[in-house]
Amino acid sequence: MSFAKNLQVRKGGLIGALLTTLAGLLLYGAFGLGLINRSYDYPFGPRWPIKVDDVVLIYMDDESHKELNQPFDAPWDRSLHARLLERLTQEGCRAVVFDIVFADAGRNPAADERLARAIRDNGKVVLAADAVPVIGLEKGAIAKRLIYPFEPFKENAAALGLDEVQPDSDLVIRRHFHGASEDELPSLSWAAARLLKANATRDAAQRFQSRWINYYGPPGSVPAAIPRVSFYSALDTNMVSAGFFSNKVAFVGAGLLTVFSGQRKDEYPTPYSRWGGKGSPFMSGLELQATMFLNLLRGDWLTRTSSPGLRERTGIVLLGLLIGFGLARLRPSWAAAVALAGMLAITTVAYQLFLRAHFWFPWLILVVQVFTALLWSVVFNSIQLYVQNKLYEQSLALYLSPKLVRKFASNKELLRPGAKKETLTILFSDIANFTSISEGMDSDELARYMNSYFQTAVAQCIHHTDGTIVKYIGDAIFAFWNAPDPQSDHALRACEAALRFRDQPPQYMNGRQLVTRIGLHTGVANVGNFGSTARVDYTALGENINLASRMEGLNKYLGTDILITGQTQQGGGEKITTRFAGHFRLKGFEKTVGVYELLGFREEAEATRLWREPFENALREFRQGNFDAAEAGFRCTLERRPDDGPAKFYLHQIAELRVHPPAPDWAGEVELKDK
Repeated sequence: MSFAKNLQVRKGGLIGALLTTLAGLLLYGAFGLGLINRSYDYPFGPRWPIKVDDVVLIYMDDESHKELNQPFDAPWDRSLHARLLERLTQEGCRAVVFDIVFADAGRNPAADERLARAIRDNGKVVLAADAVPVIGLEKGAIAKRLIYPFEPFKENAAALGLDEVQPDSDLVIRRHFHGASEDELPSLSWAAARLLKANATRDAAQRFQSRWINYYGPPGSVPAAIPRVSFYSALDTNMVSAGFFSNKVAFVGAGLLTVFSGQRKDEYPTPYSRWGGKGSPFMSGLELQATMFLNLLRGDWLTRTSSPGLRERTGIVLLGLLIGFGLARLRPSWAAAVALAGMLAITTVAYQLFLRAHFWFPWLILVVQVFTALLWSVVFNSIQLYVQNKLYEQSLALYLSPKLVRKFASNKELLRPGAKKETLTILFSDIANFTSISEGMDSDELARYMNSYFQTAVAQCIHHTDGTIVKYIGDAIFAFWNAPDPQSDHALRACEAALRFRDQPPQYMNGRQLVTRIGLHTGVANVGNFGSTARVDYTALGENINLASRMEGLNKYLGTDILITGQTQQGGGEKITTRFAGHFRLKGFEKTVGVYELLGFREEAEATRLWREPFENALREFRQGNFDAAEAGFRCTLERRPDDGPAKFYLHQIAELRVHPPAPDWAGEVELKDK
């Protein structure tokens, strides 16, 4: 290697070391708070839930409200709490923690007296107090006012604790919170742990030690990491067998879905929320308090290095200098291999420390540092100039419709990244059974057929109605109307394009006729350029794009060629002929979608009336649950139009609904779980 080239490599290594170190330090500050939080969150996902039997959660959930006939907008009858506590006392529960603030006297003095007596007889009841923020006299000052339990309850309780927690900016509870000062009440979890003489609570000074929550499993999972029962079932030994609560600590409080249970409703995302999957994305304050209590009782909370700022920054600097300088001296292929090994090693070490030592650190920042060093190595060694030149040469040579190319050429502002909301009519098309049709074809022959197919679709249908081709996705076409040029009749234009597509002379491939399925939807989407000034992609994004795609896929189930949503049907107005195909709940969408089959222009109305009217009458009976009348109507449709796909589809639906009747509140919608 020449001296000049060696000097250049050294200079690149120094720049890489500087960039990598600077990236790590910036991410360790406010810029990387999300990475730091994720460094704590991510290791929980792949870990198996930890089964614990020390605690049981007793939820005042929706079922309990209904079964016990308790109001949703008022405190419960306290005699129910007394009954529960009496059972827990009888079965030898180690302690009972109420995450409920019994702040005032109840409506039934006898129930209050019974509950106070039950608290006294148990002797190990921890009651919740609430800290309510109030605005102080000084400008901007915020203080807290404590709301204690009703005096007879307070006097008989073994301990009191705050039901307060401290969420991070993303509302995830990561740190233990056991009170802000020595003069303040401790948390419910600390008060319960101290009552049971947990080792962590024997030294009062340890109350304010930094601890991070060690979650035992995702909330709402089955089976649950922490056992849970409904309040109403806990009162009945036929539902929860006698002795179940023996030697356990019972935490009693509101369930996630309950509207009112005598306390402020609280629920929080957890590290498991990032992973999705089974269980609820939120954890109740009750389970959080129980989890922190278990951490204290078992001594298995998570820790982080002492003086994390200094030690962790030192590690970031050392890694940045080493990896930034080293990777810049390697060829891109070797740099990629070393970087991948380094990221895997960091991830593995972090996960093992989490599992075995209950220790965590912001390891994702180190992973990003390695990736930053790799990017610099690749850019510096091989592709920086190449990529820049290619992006510059190709920026105006992207595959676009002629109109869009002219727009870009005449208005350079359109090349800049950015998007705006527009009401579009979106088209998705797809060739039925394309995989089997094209199987075994020569590549050149396949390309020739597909080029002819796309040429017809674009020139004779989409561009003929001034539509914009966004992209080809295999054999599918994604297009829209009303952008970049406004079109007041965009829905009608899209319908015309779809009908022109359907009415083209038959095309054949591999000896089989090509059948195109089309879906249309009209709705608001983000349309514009997504990318950089060197390379852009003019497209549209949003849930309405997905809905148009679902319309195309729905043709496969209904045996139709063109399906449109109600919004497009309204836009087409009286100039098109359609038939209502029903309400569908499609995969990925909560609300039902009104679907219509596009039959033709207005002139087709009379020609289709003979079979269209009995179908519409049958569909009306189907939606009302009159399956016998609906079946007769659909069979009448098939007599008049033997190959009618929607009629066959609904006859199949009726057969299934007779075996599996719909819910009482069913409104005639059809749910499809596949795309």
